[in-house]
Amino acid sequence: MPEIDGAPAERDGRSPRPGDAATAPQLYGALDLGTNNCRLLIARPTRDGFRVVDSFSRIVRLGEGVSRTGRLTDDAMDRAYEALAICAERVAKKNLPSERIAAVATQACRAAENGPEFIERVRVGTGLKLRIITPDEEARLSVEGCRNLLDSRSQAVLVVDVGGGSTELSWLMSTERGFETVGWMSAPVGVVTLAEGHPETPVDPLVWYESMVAHMSRAIEAAPVNGAVKALFDEGRAHLVGTSGAITSLAGIHLKLPRYQRDRVDGLWMTRNDCETAARLLLDLGPEGRARNPCIGPDRADLVMAGAAILEAVQRAWPCERVRVADRGLREGLLLERMRSNRRRRRRSRGRR
Repeated sequence: MPEIDGAPAERDGRSPRPGDAATAPQLYGALDLGTNNCRLLIARPTRDGFRVVDSFSRIVRLGEGVSRTGRLTDDAMDRAYEALAICAERVAKKNLPSERIAAVATQACRAAENGPEFIERVRVGTGLKLRIITPDEEARLSVEGCRNLLDSRSQAVLVVDVGGGSTELSWLMSTERGFETVGWMSAPVGVVTLAEGHPETPVDPLVWYESMVAHMSRAIEAAPVNGAVKALFDEGRAHLVGTSGAITSLAGIHLKLPRYQRDRVDGLWMTRNDCETAARLLLDLGPEGRARNPCIGPDRADLVMAGAAILEAVQRAWPCERVRVADRGLREGLLLERMRSNRRRRRRSRGRR
């Protein structure tokens, strides 16, 4: 979704309360270098979670061509490096120490032969120490970032994190201790890889779209969960949580927003029919119409249909009526994890005195 680079943000990881800033003044940072985007959040802890005080987001397309060549291109690395240098400046201005910054890289750097080499270039040039995380850690962090959007009345939830180079799916079941993950998978299909493998054709847009749905459907055929979880979906006792720019763009189209508004999108409930209708509206717009749409823009015009196709394939495989849109995910999970880790460290330190 479009973000204003560097604009102060007033969005929450959890609901803030009066006095939070005074009782928890320390700032934390979370940086996510993905296949398509470079995103930074800087936040202050609150009693229920955190409040974001600054954010930065830029489309860098780091994974452009990786699925064909197995390497990051020079142009892609330069774009990403430029964005990361801006992130490093933001972090420095906030005087954030390294123990309060979590910086990770995902699928593009995992898959590229020269991914570690680029990570080292970033460390030397900017001081940012990016860590390439595994698919299972990526899935776990995305779940943590969305946890307060899970409906406690449901018996099962599927969290779908659509990235540029992969899609992480996590199945959760309700237990006495809350929702617990019972299965996960990383499908090697994201909006960038899917769009590159299926160039848009004006001849028959629906056939083109269905070819992308079929591609994703094949990638998730071997879901590692048992029949009991599937039964909860078939019985209408489950819901889906979708986190990605593609899914939030669908929500913006569904709401007919004149511009993207996070406060209206994050936490929105959509029906399966709402999602399918929004996807068809986008398909009918064509590439030029999508580029002009204020909830999409030219940078996402060629990727949003791939995201819609991924979501549709998941919904066909795991049908449920309700879909909750999450304008949050991995970064928020990183922030919460780092904040908890530092709180535990402080408690241990006090206990040794």
